[in-house]
Amino acid sequence: MLVAFNKPYGVLCQFTDRSVPPRPTLAGFGLPRDVYAAGRLDHDSEGLLLLTDDGALAHRLTDPRHKQPKTYWVQVEGDPREEQLQALRGGVLLNDGPTRPAQVRRLEPPPALWPRDPPVRFRKTVPDAWLELVITEGRNRQVRRMTAAVGLPTLRLVRVGIGPWRLDEGGQWLAPGQWRTLPAPAPPGARDGGRRPLPAARSRPRRPRG
Repeated sequence: MLVAFNKPYGVLCQFTDRSVPPRPTLAGFGLPRDVYAAGRLDHDSEGLLLLTDDGALAHRLTDPRHKQPKTYWVQVEGDPREEQLQALRGGVLLNDGPTRPAQVRRLEPPPALWPRDPPVRFRKTVPDAWLELVITEGRNRQVRRMTAAVGLPTLRLVRVGIGPWRLDEGGQWLAPGQWRTLPAPAPPGARDGGRRPLPAARSRPRRPRG
């Protein structure tokens, strides 16, 4: 089973929390039994979270070797200059090393998303803008650190895509807290029944007698 969930702001990507008082978790949204998050999304980020009850599928979705592209819409403080966008595209140096190149474009007009709860705090004297970033890594708070590194602090962060899956699948947006089941991708090798063809047998030349 594969489930797409629009994680609201402030919700943890887990089903239990031992904090006092406890923080909101995935347990409050009626998700199917036995699923768990395939990957993470920070509590102060919103958007697409995939859940599954299939361990092999979860591994394929989260293993960095598969380089699943993740698409984020990011509201940043400031008016991005082309050199700042180019720096993001080429990869920026973070304290845990340089990032891989990213796809970056400005979203104009800004996307018509649901209001965030709580609302984003704006500074009336500072402009803001929306960017789309597509990255193939999953470091801790990576997008926020990338935009901060080029002088564009993140105000709001929404993940809208993971690989081929989108929050607006088929033009139907999931509202915050809503979820839907998705067709699970076929496992590797499914086209040939999951078996690799055996190599053709090689005949050895016979040695002449005598």
